[in-house]
Amino acid sequence: MTDHRILNSEEHRDLRVHTEASAELGDAVMACLTVPDEFRSVQTCFPIVFRRELESDNFSALAMFGFTNGENLFLSDGKWDAPYKPLAQSIQPFLVGQPADGQGQSQVHIDMEHPRVSKSGEGVRVFDEDGQPTPYLEKIAADLGALDAGYRASGAFFDALKRHELLEPFTLEVSLKDGSKHSLVGFHIINEDRLRALDGEALGELHAAGHLMPIFMSLASLSHFAELIRRTNDRLALG
Repeated sequence: MTDHRILNSEEHRDLRVHTEASAELGDAVMACLTVPDEFRSVQTCFPIVFRRELESDNFSALAMFGFTNGENLFLSDGKWDAPYKPLAQSIQPFLVGQPADGQGQSQVHIDMEHPRVSKSGEGVRVFDEDGQPTPYLEKIAADLGALDAGYRASGAFFDALKRHELLEPFTLEVSLKDGSKHSLVGFHIINEDRLRALDGEALGELHAAGHLMPIFMSLASLSHFAELIRRTNDRLALG
């Protein structure tokens, strides 16, 4: 259940938010949404893959944290065990909302039923005693703006990938040290052969539109599947 409300200092003056990392607070996920504008940061830690929505034939990008539903290999003893946390994960329990009439600027909304919303009086304040945004909320607002802008711009990126037929289905078979296996299916990655076969005009078009860099970043990110396998084996060794 969710309860989305427009964030405001009158109703939410004393609101506090739990910011630590834990499964109970919503971090037990195998992946989260990411956007091309964020790929440079995401690829430093996580594999980036693409998911196709069958009904709409639209694509979205995901930062991968594990191999199975509910598995996040970057959760460790109440900490986020990576130098970077993707925007879609770090902004919770906040989200971008639109005015009821669909006009005007986007608004900061909050899901009052999210487990990060404190009901104990503990956590980080959203507004100070004078009703002004705290540094925490200012950062959240900036991250929400970046995620919203990146999402709006991502349509052109995915249109370019489809136009040049650069996405291909991806399957990963993982053999672990205990003899078990994981199969990661249902995702897409960039087809490197097709990318290399593009002529100068096509590459120039992708570069001019700002699409070439996130393409390279997504390809570079795939090396981090080795890190996911290592973390999985380490957990198996610990029992």
